[in-house]
Amino acid sequence: MLGLKHYFLDTPLGLEARYIHICASDTGIRGVHFSDKKTHQEALTPLISSCIQALEGYFDGLVFSFDLPLEIQGTPFQERVWSILPQIPYGKTWSYKDLALQVGSIRYSRAVGGANHRNPIAIIIPCHRVIGSDGRLVGYAEGVGIKKWLLEHEQSFLPH
Repeated sequence: MLGLKHYFLDTPLGLEARYIHICASDTGIRGVHFSDKKTHQEALTPLISSCIQALEGYFDGLVFSFDLPLEIQGTPFQERVWSILPQIPYGKTWSYKDLALQVGSIRYSRAVGGANHRNPIAIIIPCHRVIGSDGRLVGYAEGVGIKKWLLEHEQSFLPH
């Protein structure tokens, strides 16, 4: 591997951040985060191009799940949480309690919140679909405004 490559995709109008920063190795996506500035030199690789195409499809309401090679780096517990998040249906939400139960115990609610906060691959690993048990939008590392926008965006493409 020659090192990580970076690309900054313009976000759709209405999002609080200007770019989506994509970070990838030669074999997998390592990071997808929102950013207001370009912090690395850009390089367009086939894998990054596939990620861009998938994210643009998501924003156009054509892609509802992702099939990209990911290189996730976290603790075993974090990786377990992140592996469960794609089970949350597009446009739907689970509470932190629901996610904790899927991981193994309601006692893990705070721990799954911590794992969500450290999710390195926003949107693709849909931690934005996890909300408070009272229905409030809480605890999104990218900002609650972005979380709200993503959930409203997904719900706008669901059949009514």
